[in-house]
Amino acid sequence: MQVTRKIIRIDEELCDGCGQCVPGCAEGALQMIDGKVRVVEDRYCDGLGACIGECPNDALTIIERKADEFDEKAVEVYLAKKEKEEPKEDRLPCGCPSTQLQSFIPRASCETANEPATIEAAESSLAHWPVQIKLVPPNAPFLREADLLVIADCVPVAYPTLHRDFLKGKAVMMGCPKFDDVEEYIDKFTQVFKTAGIKSVTSVIMEVPCCSGLPVILKRGLEAAAKEVPIEEKVISLRGKIL
Repeated sequence: MQVTRKIIRIDEELCDGCGQCVPGCAEGALQMIDGKVRVVEDRYCDGLGACIGECPNDALTIIERKADEFDEKAVEVYLAKKEKEEPKEDRLPCGCPSTQLQSFIPRASCETANEPATIEAAESSLAHWPVQIKLVPPNAPFLREADLLVIADCVPVAYPTLHRDFLKGKAVMMGCPKFDDVEEYIDKFTQVFKTAGIKSVTSVIMEVPCCSGLPVILKRGLEAAAKEVPIEEKVISLRGKIL
């Protein structure tokens, strides 16, 4: 039965698909579908808005409209079914492991003291996940007061000692300004610079022309955020040398 009641509304233009609101809904009414958060069924949404505070883009609001009545028993059945079908360790806000926020603790030096000093045995300096610009939320804990490394996608393939020379002690975001949405990148970095308190930025790109847009994107993000952060720019040759 439909009644006029309070229910969540999702602004698809503001929603960037970060999925942070999904676990904030205890009833499981929110789900990632086609890269956006959607209400699975109106009857699962209690209209209290517990998920609103989890959205970094203010895409969620409470409105009044005609909708199916909130059905607590249906929610219990729905959650029990999800619990049975999806093991807890595999469930993530958007159903994709690539977006699960993780921070890593580097191994102590004594743990690697006996390992051969080769690239194959080198210790990873990556301290978090995810790393793709499109997947890292602006309020990710590992971005707070971080020294930020922003690299083009091809850099790790061309430059063999990236971890040793650039990545250690930094938060990293990587992407391709040629294939991805430039304005989306600018918006993302604007939010990062506004909220994260970034201390410094190191930009590492390839010598090819399409990579040159990445430092420009960073500078536009800083301008839009009205922040001043030192930027160091490095260019890598196709043969893996710093130019």
